Parts: sequence; C-alpha cells; structure tokens
Amino acid sequence: MIKRIGILIFALLLFGCTNAQKNKEAKVYPVTKTEAEWKVQLSEMEFFVLRQAGTERAFTSPLNKNYAEGLYVCVACDTPVFRSENKFDSRTGWPSFDTAIKGNVGYDVDYKIGHARIEEHCNTCGGHLGHVFDDGPRATTGKRHCINGVALKFIPKKTNESKKS
Repeated sequence: MIKRIGILIFALLLFGCTNAQKNKEAKVYPVTKTEAEWKVQLSEMEFFVLRQAGTERAFTSPLNKNYAEGLYVCVACDTPVFRSENKFDSRTGWPSFDTAIKGNVGYDVDYKIGHARIEEHCNTCGGHLGHVFDDGPRATTGKRHCINGVALKFIPKKTNESKKS
C-alpha cells in the first residue's frame, strides 16, 4: 500500500513538473527565434545556459568579480536585467545581485533538481539567467539573484572623460 502511494505521489510530481515546464515554453516572448537561429547567434555555452537552462561552472565567469559601474544586459537580446549598484560578492562563484530590473526579469518554479527553486529568465527573449535564493544581504532585499555570467553582457557606465572624447 505504501509503495503504491509513493508511486502515485512520484507520478503526480513528475506530471506537475512536466506541465509547469510546458507552460513556460508556451509563453511567447517579444524576441522569438528558432533553435537554429539561436545556435547561430549564441556561443555553445550561451546556448546551453540561455536556451537549455544549463548552468556554467562556478568561478569561471569574468563577471563574477567585476565591480565596475554599469549595466548588465541579457547577452541574447540586450535587455537590461541588473544594475552594478545591486551586485555583491556572494562567494558562490556566480555573479550575484540583490535586485533585478523590475519588469525585465520573469520568474518560474524549477523542479530540475528534485525540489522547487525560483528560476529567472529574461522577459524579452525568455533566456534562462539563473535562480533566486533567500540568502542575500539582509540590509537590502535578502535576495540573492544567482546569475550565470555567460548569460550577461556588461556595459560600463560612461564617465565624464569618455563623454568628452
């Protein structure tokens, strides 16, 4: 009897997770391309992360320790997703932010590793950015947006000197 209940619960979870993923994939984003078009535009790793919800290895992104002033945009569509003033060193190996740019980042529930996590994606192209956790700086939002650096492009803030040139 207990085995049957366990199998039933497993089947319900599997079915529920599958439907949640299908619902996400059914959403139409302002920038929509075929898989072939994305493969031409993105590097292999960018495609893996943004289009297949993969994760880059920790401590491999040059953006992890970047603390210059500027804007972080989605590498696939140039939508601004994070600001440098919201970046902090989480010591996790991935660029981390306490706040995303409102309206430019969307959220879904991801069950890929067996329990619910909040996945975040670009609201313009649907590209997977990373996940949100509740272990960020308590002095601000308490959130840690743990982001794959390969999903981002950094645009430095223009200084007064570069504006004169």
